[in-house]
Amino acid sequence: MTKPPTRIQKRNQAAILSAGLDVFSQFGFRGSTLDQIADAAGLSKPNLLYYFPSKEAIHTALLERLLDNWLDPLQALNADGDPVQEILGYAKRKLALSKDYPRESRLFANEILQGAPRIETILHDDLKALVDDKAAIIQGWADNGKIAPVDPYHLIFSIWALTQHYADFDVQVRAVLGDRAPYDGAAVFLDMLYRKLLAP
Repeated sequence: MTKPPTRIQKRNQAAILSAGLDVFSQFGFRGSTLDQIADAAGLSKPNLLYYFPSKEAIHTALLERLLDNWLDPLQALNADGDPVQEILGYAKRKLALSKDYPRESRLFANEILQGAPRIETILHDDLKALVDDKAAIIQGWADNGKIAPVDPYHLIFSIWALTQHYADFDVQVRAVLGDRAPYDGAAVFLDMLYRKLLAP
């Protein structure tokens, strides 16, 4: 029987994953090294390798944890709810995820830009099945006149683009906005945009 991890082991694993998130989200998988992650975690490289046998293992652990959180906002879209409120709620949840987890968003973006070598199966299976299910719900709302006729897939893609942009292009957003906080007004704008788009 495997012993549960000690408090120190849990702390070190958390430090490695947090450091890995910082390094990978900044440099991408290819540009990151175990030495960088060990330094950021405040551990020696041999100590890091005690917990994770490779850079790939750290990256995979982070992506697995990320994908669970990443799918939650769309899973919450309720077929029995008010269509406009459900879609607006999804956009707000995605914007909050972008604001609260910018490193995770950039980690995901970097993985996608590299061709998704470590999560391609999840994209084709879990993500596609979830999007297909929710797209069918949105299409049903449109067919019944509850929202304007929209392509449900492109609607979902647009929500991804308009929310994750704030995290993935943070430097650009901050450069353009200057002293304004990046998320000031974002939720209001998204609400106005999608209300007008979806009005039957």
